[in-house]
Amino acid sequence: MARHKLVDGVRIPLTEAEETARDAEEAAWEAGAFDRSIARLREDRNRRLAATDWTALQDVTMSDAIRDYRQALRDLPAGLTTVEQVEAVAWPVK
Repeated sequence: MARHKLVDGVRIPLTEAEETARDAEEAAWEAGAFDRSIARLREDRNRRLAATDWTALQDVTMSDAIRDYRQALRDLPAGLTTVEQVEAVAWPVK
């Protein structure tokens, strides 16, 4: 199915060059899907780690449960190779 663009409210089919350029844009976007997905996961992981940073202060005794939780968060991105794996991550429980 041909793609179109709007020019002054009129629907015009894309030229062959525009179709080729659009296909390249879509391929580049799809190629970056894993990078975007893992970046979102790391941002969420970093927020979760930051929420427990106070437990790592010198004058606070960190419980084994929190230590294990923080380690599980730090280990989280290891071994993830697909967008589906990243989206199916089971977050560790605090």
